[in-house]
Amino acid sequence: MNLIVAADSKWGIGRDGGLLCHLPSDMKYFREKTKGKVVVMGRKTFESLPGGKGLPDRINYVLTTNLNFEASGCIVINFEDELWDELERYDADDVYLIGGAALYNAFYKRCDRLYITRIDADLGADTFITDMGSDPDFELESESGTISENGLDFKFCVYRNKK
Repeated sequence: MNLIVAADSKWGIGRDGGLLCHLPSDMKYFREKTKGKVVVMGRKTFESLPGGKGLPDRINYVLTTNLNFEASGCIVINFEDELWDELERYDADDVYLIGGAALYNAFYKRCDRLYITRIDADLGADTFITDMGSDPDFELESESGTISENGLDFKFCVYRNKK
């Protein structure tokens, strides 16, 4: 499994239930990485998606403890063990964890690669993830040059799990 996220300089990923900023290059990167793949998200992330349905051209899983939750275009999973059993059906390289913070923090160590767009700014987030770039179990595998867009500088970084 992989993880994909955009994080600011303080590892903030969201504010008021939404994204911190609009970076078209990052959205394109996200689409390129996840299109035709399996995406795993929590309920709040699903509810933040446009149109109130799963992402097109992907197999969408929503993990939630709400046993009555329904999500259009998604497979709803209520138990972590059930999720891992389901994901065994797919090549690990084809599975992407796409949010939110609770799932990122709980499951990032299970990921082979972390695709992290590092934004060089404090964007006033109210939702944060672990500083995965400082985790000794991961090493920086690749890093793009600095990209400037909408007044922000950022890099596409890929961290590899050493275990």
